[in-house]
Amino acid sequence: MCGRIVTIEDWCVRPQKLTMSAETFSDTVATKYWHTLEDGRVQCDVCPRFCKLHAGQRGLCFVRANQDGKVVLTTYGRSSGFCVDPIEKKPLNHYLPGTPILSFGTAGCNLACKFCQNWDISKSREMDTLMDQASPATIARAAHDLGCKSVAYTYNDPIIFMEYAIDVAKECRRYGIKSVAVTAGYVTPEPRREFYQYMDAANVDLKAFTDDFYYKVCGGHLQPVLDTLIYLKHETKVWFELTTLLIPGLNDSEQELDQMTRWVVEKLGPDVPMHFTAFHPDWKMQDTPATPPATLKRARDIAIKNGVRYAYTGNVHDEAGQSTYCHQCGTKLIGRDWYDITAWNLDAQGCCNKCGTTCAGVFEAKAGDWGARRQPVRLKHYAA
Repeated sequence: MCGRIVTIEDWCVRPQKLTMSAETFSDTVATKYWHTLEDGRVQCDVCPRFCKLHAGQRGLCFVRANQDGKVVLTTYGRSSGFCVDPIEKKPLNHYLPGTPILSFGTAGCNLACKFCQNWDISKSREMDTLMDQASPATIARAAHDLGCKSVAYTYNDPIIFMEYAIDVAKECRRYGIKSVAVTAGYVTPEPRREFYQYMDAANVDLKAFTDDFYYKVCGGHLQPVLDTLIYLKHETKVWFELTTLLIPGLNDSEQELDQMTRWVVEKLGPDVPMHFTAFHPDWKMQDTPATPPATLKRARDIAIKNGVRYAYTGNVHDEAGQSTYCHQCGTKLIGRDWYDITAWNLDAQGCCNKCGTTCAGVFEAKAGDWGARRQPVRLKHYAA
């Protein structure tokens, strides 16, 4: 690989400029969401960037590239690592609480968030990042053997490796294992429809509620994300929750939080859980202060005042702000201390034991007991 060093600013506005040799594309599969332009370039149509690529160029995401006049996925079957996590870490509080989830991602991302907390993976331009190789069948078999109820496509956005994620999801269905997308929701309508046919749950980052933030801080736009959320709510059966990382002075004003939470209740309904999580200095925002716990509490209070039934704080120790309460009678339905389940007051149908009100979500008769454990996994032990 040759060429100049590419900065994060370059990735915000144009495709990768490095020229690729034929042998660079060693783990490629054909894709279908692209078309040829009159000038001979090919345009990738997976996300709203619509990267226009000359021969050998990669898109901003780094993993979709123009090879022989067509767009290919260059990282099929390769991962930055596998780990069994608590599902609450995704975060999902209303989907199979307390159960283990096999998590993995690849390299690259189709946004350029300056605060990225997985920047070593999502901003990686090195194939050495993809240290683990695994077929979809191997991943599904490993999840089954490890006792996982679900598999998470996470660490970087699964939309950019959707062909790999979909094939894994198909294999998981053979074992009754669910698929969870941890995503920014930055995707165009046609691939969105195909992708979510195979997802059972999702956590979507609603990074802010202004286009200015998305453009200046993430290198994207807000409306495509809102379109994805409306699609998920009204055209699928996918269970989804929202996460907003609150960054002091950028997206944490009372006015913005008020507008965001009102929009969620109006367009998505009161039952969609919202997670307000704490920012810690990282990547290109080392000089920005960490989020005070009081900011998270204020955001949660605003959400509840505006009708959000399930609002949570994250990345801080706050048992009250991370537990689930009955919106009718106030009973603590699910107690949480970080990722440990400390109380369970739901019946077998997912209703409050005290007043019988249904708690929105997907629950089993009792909580899992995985707790806060994190178990790295090497999938070579599960290969056929």
